[in-house]
Amino acid sequence: MPRQPQSLNAAFDPDHFREAGHRLVDTLGDFLERSLARFDQPVLPDLTAEEMLRRWSGQFSADPGQHFPEIIDSVLGLSNNLQHPGYIGHQCCTPLPLSALTDLVGTFINNASAVYEMGPVNIAMEKRLIQWMTALAGFGPDADGIFTNGGTIGNLTALLAARQVRAPYDVWSRGIDSSRRLALLVSDQCHYSVKRAAGVMGIGEDGVYLVPVNAEFRMTRQALENTFRAAESDGRTVFTVVGNACSTATGTYDDLHMLADFAADHSLWFHVDGAHGASALISEQYRHLLSGLERADSLVWDTHKMMMVPALATAVLFRDGAHSYESFSQKASYLFEQDSRDEWYNYAHRTMECTKTMMGIKLYVPLMVYGTALFSDFIDYTYGLTREFARMIADSSDFETAADPESNIICFRYTGKEAPLDAMQKEIRKKVLQSGRYYIVQTEINGGFWLRCTIINPNTTGDDLAGLLQLIRSCAR
Repeated sequence: MPRQPQSLNAAFDPDHFREAGHRLVDTLGDFLERSLARFDQPVLPDLTAEEMLRRWSGQFSADPGQHFPEIIDSVLGLSNNLQHPGYIGHQCCTPLPLSALTDLVGTFINNASAVYEMGPVNIAMEKRLIQWMTALAGFGPDADGIFTNGGTIGNLTALLAARQVRAPYDVWSRGIDSSRRLALLVSDQCHYSVKRAAGVMGIGEDGVYLVPVNAEFRMTRQALENTFRAAESDGRTVFTVVGNACSTATGTYDDLHMLADFAADHSLWFHVDGAHGASALISEQYRHLLSGLERADSLVWDTHKMMMVPALATAVLFRDGAHSYESFSQKASYLFEQDSRDEWYNYAHRTMECTKTMMGIKLYVPLMVYGTALFSDFIDYTYGLTREFARMIADSSDFETAADPESNIICFRYTGKEAPLDAMQKEIRKKVLQSGRYYIVQTEINGGFWLRCTIINPNTTGDDLAGLLQLIRSCAR
């Protein structure tokens, strides 16, 4: 029998693990404390990709080399610091420290949760979360769903089910019928993942018909009807309409009741991309923004955006739970013993992944420990703070907003200088990032460039936002 190598024995030594773990938690705790105190480390280091690459050696020795704490210090010092209150950029949340610890547990035990035998605890946790989330959406007792890796795969999963249910033939088994080309209707503010899903599904980007929006960045019934007729005149069979709740660029919620009426009148599948904004369901103050969601056929909800959960953990929810089995209609005898609908606990029937990480644990545990009020408070605070930021901008003669914010996303720009507006916003953003005090992004709306903030850090304050406006003025000068 081969003897266990000493290197493996040392790598799995419990005492060494305890020592490294205790030191790591202390290091992360110190990092969190300094971040909340707005310490001098920049939110995002001012390094190009090539400069960053040179910081990391590609020479991996056969023998032990660098010390673990040294590597972690470099990681923390050179990463985008989402714990810093000046992080108000993309829709990637500041994770709850407790949720990060549960993620460590899930990573450590590594129970892949696509089949029950490999992830029994997380399978049960995800089932309970799905039941809770579908009830919040108003879907009823027959609803069901699954967790998957991100909104892009989530939208693809939902649209595959939509195609299987609404297409005039069995696309999964027979493939694309070129004589019956399919199409879907989406807002021209939709996330790029919807177009990507259409490409993956063989529909093609030409089969994605963009519906123009009004001044509030919402689809209208008339624009939907016009676009539907245009698709039909092109020989396309429309099978789905997709609503935003909310849109990525401006944070605007579509009129879901109007979309549900339109879908019903044309016998279409109604899918809601609620990757960012579905979390408002947990807030009594803001859940009205999702009125009509209960009539949707499917919903995508990213908990790693507005539920303070580390990426990735996306729920794909179906009002008719039987439809959750339509996305991937195939069998694998080495994994499954029964028909898919008799095996709700084997999620690989319904997900892209066969090896699926423990996503549920990092939301389930904080919900059980803190209760739902913590999450409702987070939605109320960040949505409310964004509205207050919009009021600050409205009271300033040298700024303007693209639209009144409905969520925690706001688009605005500086107008207090005689200069080409688009070029000025780009230069301002560059200087803001170089300052290291804030991380903001930019977006294009109606052909123009705007500064864009997602106020997603629970420790960001009104003073931080006022400081951003002052910094922008300074950068513009």
